[in-house]
Amino acid sequence: MAETGTVAGIARIAAAFDAARDEGRAALMPYLMGGFPDPKTAAAVLAAYAEAGADVIELGVPFSDPLADGPVIHSAATSALRSGASLDSVLELAAGAPEVPIVLMVYANMVLAREDFAGSLAEHGVAGVIVPDLPPEEASGVRAALTEHGLAFIPLVAPTTPPERRRAICAAAQGFVYLVSDTRTTGERERLPADLAELIESARADSPVPVAVGFGIGTPEQAAEVGRIADGVIVGSRLVRAVSEATDADAATAAVRDFLTATRAALSR
Repeated sequence: MAETGTVAGIARIAAAFDAARDEGRAALMPYLMGGFPDPKTAAAVLAAYAEAGADVIELGVPFSDPLADGPVIHSAATSALRSGASLDSVLELAAGAPEVPIVLMVYANMVLAREDFAGSLAEHGVAGVIVPDLPPEEASGVRAALTEHGLAFIPLVAPTTPPERRRAICAAAQGFVYLVSDTRTTGERERLPADLAELIESARADSPVPVAVGFGIGTPEQAAEVGRIADGVIVGSRLVRAVSEATDADAATAAVRDFLTATRAALSR
């Protein structure tokens, strides 16, 4: 049975998508690397995301071997680890965040090594979790523990996921389905894949929960293009790069706020 204070995890994600849909747009879902480039700046960036109108925030836990991440996010993870970031410090960051649903992006090593992983997330107000290197066939215990605390176990599907497997993954999805736009690691792209619309429509037909698209979205125009057919738009590397290129915390927050404000406006159009 879910705990009273954490039943809202899955429900908060659903409410965020519903609110965006009521406004006639896709949900805006920015990513940041926890602890990058330092704890104070990361907290300021998280607050700026909320101020700019983020509907759901994806919060990365730095890991030494992030197989799904391209050079920008990988570099940020390495820097955060050098600065002392950990799962515990990222959870503290989430606990101090504004009232926007937080979804952790975390690798399986940290999930399986923690005896009460789901309980720790619930205590810190996290709404759900994405574990990119944990296959559904091996995730039953983690999923059950998260469900017990009212938290979403959010699956990923990719262009290479066979249709039957995609249907099974989507049918059991909680929170939303994370649709990887192409087979490469995270990073900005000059153009979106030609078959992305067909892939989104297939996933939406298979899923009882919203479908959000990530990987490769680097401009407000690309976000708007994806947002016309998806339920959510995830922007990661572009924002992490903006933080890495900023001269200080004020410049970092200004850069991400400006980008997300423009992106939110593009989605609303």
